[in-house]
Amino acid sequence: MAAFVSGVSGFRSAFVAKASVKCAAKAATPAKWSMKVSQSMPFMQAPSALDGSMAGDVGFDPLGFSRAFDIKWLREAELKHGRICMLAALGWIVQELYTFPFYPGAPHIPTAAHDYMARWNGPLGQILLFTSFFEIMTLPAVIQMITGESDRAPGDFCFDPLGLGKDPEKLYKYQVNEVKNGRLAMIAVGGFVHQAWLSNMGALEQLSKGKLLP
Repeated sequence: MAAFVSGVSGFRSAFVAKASVKCAAKAATPAKWSMKVSQSMPFMQAPSALDGSMAGDVGFDPLGFSRAFDIKWLREAELKHGRICMLAALGWIVQELYTFPFYPGAPHIPTAAHDYMARWNGPLGQILLFTSFFEIMTLPAVIQMITGESDRAPGDFCFDPLGLGKDPEKLYKYQVNEVKNGRLAMIAVGGFVHQAWLSNMGALEQLSKGKLLP
């Protein structure tokens, strides 16, 4: 009988200890949402990953992407797409004003020029090749950043030929400007494309003719 009681007591102690470990593990798990109110959406709580430490972070994540993906990977993707769209927005306007003479017969509307440039021997193939090579070469740095093997900041490729980032305060200002302009450019390029599809006109052509609606 004593042996039975001793066995039950030992089982109970082991069960309580195991449950305590589980509770401790759950308590150590970081919260998905913080009690901090989102700066951009005051009626919602800001996700814990958006703590304001990154330039341009105003706690805007209504769909909760920062809960499902690493915030550093999300910022890396945002900066890359923003930079591409800033170049694309400028290229969209310039292409309407000037076309290289070695592309005879190229349409002046970028949405139509896409099919012209996307031929097997067209320049879009070269762009795809170069960007793929760049992505492959930079992938190890991104992986090391996400896994914590390096202290690299998202989107930082140490490219500063003019030395604009020597002053930390100015560097942060430039980083905020880059994020804001990149976000605006992503929206602008989407607007350019859809408006060209609907009106069959370029952006400057629409403005000059006053045709703001399809």
